[in-house]
Amino acid sequence: MAKVLEGLYYSESHEYVRVEGNIGFIGISDYAQHALGNVVYVDMPEVDDEVTAGEEFGAVESVKAASDLIAPVSGVVVEVNDALEDQPELINNDAYANWIIKVEMSDQSELGNLMDAKAYAAFCEK
Repeated sequence: MAKVLEGLYYSESHEYVRVEGNIGFIGISDYAQHALGNVVYVDMPEVDDEVTAGEEFGAVESVKAASDLIAPVSGVVVEVNDALEDQPELINNDAYANWIIKVEMSDQSELGNLMDAKAYAAFCEK
């Protein structure tokens, strides 16, 4: 069973957001990294790029498949996780510790469209 952390927001496309103030740390869930298998490449946007909730902002490639990354919230990218360029497998080691991008959120009400841990765990069991 994949790990689902309390206190995060989850999308149906298996991205999560950890919120600190108006900053959202966005990554893929443990469920998603299990489904993908060994991650070999992470395609990330640039700092200052805008992301829009529900739209693609990058991709994660594994030995099995490539999967688009869909932004769970809108905002401006303030940091990308450079460590993933050389070590994309960090996502497999701990998907929640190894976020992909940090976004300054433009509309925190969008968090209301996402699932909490309990709802996401139930969603993953379907």
